[in-house]
Amino acid sequence: MSTIRLTAAQAMIRYLSAQMTEDGERFIDGVWAIFGHGNVAGLGEALEKAGNAMPTWRGQNEQTMAHTAIAYAKAKKRTRAMAVCSSIGPGATNMVTAAALAHVNRLPILLIPGDVFANRRPDPVLQQVEDFDDGTVSANDCFRAVSRYFDRISRPEHLLTALPRAFRVMTDPANCGPVTLAFCQDTQAEAYDYPESFFEPTVWRIRRPAPDAQDLSDVVALIKAAKNPVIVCGGGVIYSQAEETLGDFATRHGIPVIETQAGKSALAQSHPMNFGASGVDGAESANRLAEAADLVIGVGTRFQDFTTGSWTLFNEPGRKLVSINVQGYDAGKHGAIGLIADARIALEKLSEALGNHKASAFDPQSRLNWLAKVDAHCSARTNTPEGYLPLDAEVIGAVQRTSTDKTIAMCAAGTMPGALKLLWQAPQAGYHMEYGYSCMGYEIAGAMGIKLALPQRDVVCFVGDGSYMMANSELATAVMRRVPFTVVLTDNRGYGCINRLQMGTGGEQFNNLYKDCNVEQQPDIDFVAHAASMGAHSVKAKDIADLEAQILAARDRAIPTVIVIDTDPMHGPGENGGGHWWDVAVPEVGTTEKLKEARSSYVENMTRQNLVN
Repeated sequence: MSTIRLTAAQAMIRYLSAQMTEDGERFIDGVWAIFGHGNVAGLGEALEKAGNAMPTWRGQNEQTMAHTAIAYAKAKKRTRAMAVCSSIGPGATNMVTAAALAHVNRLPILLIPGDVFANRRPDPVLQQVEDFDDGTVSANDCFRAVSRYFDRISRPEHLLTALPRAFRVMTDPANCGPVTLAFCQDTQAEAYDYPESFFEPTVWRIRRPAPDAQDLSDVVALIKAAKNPVIVCGGGVIYSQAEETLGDFATRHGIPVIETQAGKSALAQSHPMNFGASGVDGAESANRLAEAADLVIGVGTRFQDFTTGSWTLFNEPGRKLVSINVQGYDAGKHGAIGLIADARIALEKLSEALGNHKASAFDPQSRLNWLAKVDAHCSARTNTPEGYLPLDAEVIGAVQRTSTDKTIAMCAAGTMPGALKLLWQAPQAGYHMEYGYSCMGYEIAGAMGIKLALPQRDVVCFVGDGSYMMANSELATAVMRRVPFTVVLTDNRGYGCINRLQMGTGGEQFNNLYKDCNVEQQPDIDFVAHAASMGAHSVKAKDIADLEAQILAARDRAIPTVIVIDTDPMHGPGENGGGHWWDVAVPEVGTTEKLKEARSSYVENMTRQNLVN
């Protein structure tokens, strides 16, 4: 057997460089890295020597570097990924939040945190966490709960099994998610005689499992028997690249489609079978279909309650639930009849078996009525009083009117996720929302990741002032790398979304808006100056008309543009209709009448919940 002597770090990077997609590209596009004593002498040396065979990029924070990588993988529909390398200690644990985000959203990312010395000679090394009762524990054990595959590389030959396992997870349609390879820092620098065959190019193909024949027959019978079926479109439709298949299926068989956060834009909002968003932040047209349905067909959705209303909408007597999902865990939720298969393959086989069957007529006008309502709600207000602050819906309307088929609206946390799901009329593939974990601070880094994945698209990042304050430093990275996108920063002077939830559950305004916080002086943060200090083009929009003009002006720039606009924190997006109840616990006892009323309403709604999962 022919061998080559390499350090473990050199071997890892050489292996990563040889793992390919079916399209002939590297599966791992490159490595984000901040070096420290846990990785600079090992992985740092290996990456420097690799050069363009495995590009290295420097970010500003380990968590946000990972957010960029996750957004990239999501935009690439899980067909490619990135790696993120950190030193031991806080560099590693900074990535735990991002690992959880990728885990919840079932997205591939390779995390390579430095670890303690395998030989234990210098224990405790700088930044080492010591467990008094377990000498095998390091800070990287935090990743175990939020990784699909976790391994500790404490010997060079561990790579021979760990790396193939890592790629099997990242390319598995059912078990896809983050991989953490905690890399002991002394092991990174140790040499070993690796088989040369280990580094031969390997093509990783993402499987498309077909459904069981009997399960398929059962679901066909249910669809044929249904009078008012509805499809719930989840993110699995996009990852399966089944968008066109779903549109054809819905049209041919007369079954309207409603969207989750992850599934939004699988069908363009202009598609006649797309009835809009479902669930808590759902459209009237969509939720009424769900309420009237005798058969709900989930396609590639994990039935999160917030984005589907699954614990109440699917609980009516006589209503049946089908779940088409590549992951058996999701296919069995809420007592559903599961069809375990790739979304595209399942829809194709269902359509073939259904032939010319078409469901009973639904009301297409309800969709048009809702869209007209959205247009009115998102229009710029006129004859407003002095000191008027625009609504978030008006901001969305301004971006909508300037958008094209190339526009992607993206967000993660705060008011805008629910507002955009409800109101944004997306072109196909024109929506990117991190809402499985709804992680504040994802937005700026995520926008950069999307633009890196899809440079031909026009990326518009919606971010609130609270989320911007949590993590904005990758704006400087985007400037340095000349990655252009547009940031619409809505400043409502605090956490407006949670403030409204606080009041809606019977509470008082407290610790959310700055005016209700325990501070000595109200802040006066100059977001325009802050963004400009990192090199972005930044401007304050005077009003909605000015916002539209600034968005159009940003389109031809080679650097990010940040547009700040003051908004009203007190009004939510769904006040003109839509929405659905969701379970947010209300105190059982309290002193105020509004709290007692909120508790009474909560108890009443709890009786509608479906307790089968």
